[in-house]
Amino acid sequence: MVACLVEVRGAVKNFGSFAALRGLNLDIEEGETYGLLGPNGSGKTTLIRAMAGVLRLDGGEIRIFGKKVPSREVAARVGYMTQAPALYEDLTVRENITFFARLYGLREKVAERVEEVMELVYLADKADRPVRTLSGGMKQRTNLACALVHRPRLVLLDEPTVGVDPRLRQGLWEYFHRLNREGTTLLISTHVMDEAERCGRIAFLQEGTVLAVGTPAELKEAAGAATIEEAFLYFDRRRGGGDDG
Repeated sequence: MVACLVEVRGAVKNFGSFAALRGLNLDIEEGETYGLLGPNGSGKTTLIRAMAGVLRLDGGEIRIFGKKVPSREVAARVGYMTQAPALYEDLTVRENITFFARLYGLREKVAERVEEVMELVYLADKADRPVRTLSGGMKQRTNLACALVHRPRLVLLDEPTVGVDPRLRQGLWEYFHRLNREGTTLLISTHVMDEAERCGRIAFLQEGTVLAVGTPAELKEAAGAATIEEAFLYFDRRRGGGDDG
């Protein structure tokens, strides 16, 4: 039986009068690549920030590795890649990654691990360049390296391919699948339909709630749809029409 790594129960988050999460429930199994698919404002980033422990819920709870979030113990085993690069512009690529390695509690062979992740994201030749001199795609890769440097068991990736070129996007997804094969659990938010097809399971999100969960094939079959986009629209219409089954 596959263990449930992440449990979200009744998650509620409000920003003033705006309800970002409305009693949302979700389970992510250990070792899977799980996608959150929905338009801007559907709750994807809010949910990921709550999982990362940087945003407190107004109601409900999140448990990761069986422990309630936020937790220092959980944080040390989770990698979080923000949608916009959270980097120190005046530090070099190497210095940024080293800083995050130590922040996450990595103490042994830090320099060796930093070199490893720079190679993985094709930035070894940019190691000593200040981040402010990098292109948007290079900053995104540096951001990813910072999230992976401590070998987390769970990686939270918020729109990781925004602003990167198609070739790099393909390379990043190949690396995500490699991580997954090595046993790392991935949660990836996106609003790009073809990226959702690359996930083992997907949750369709709209207005802070889950419309449907399943594999891409299951969701398309349930909706009688040829594409993920058509399936999303089917479940969205069904919710809007009040036909919840």
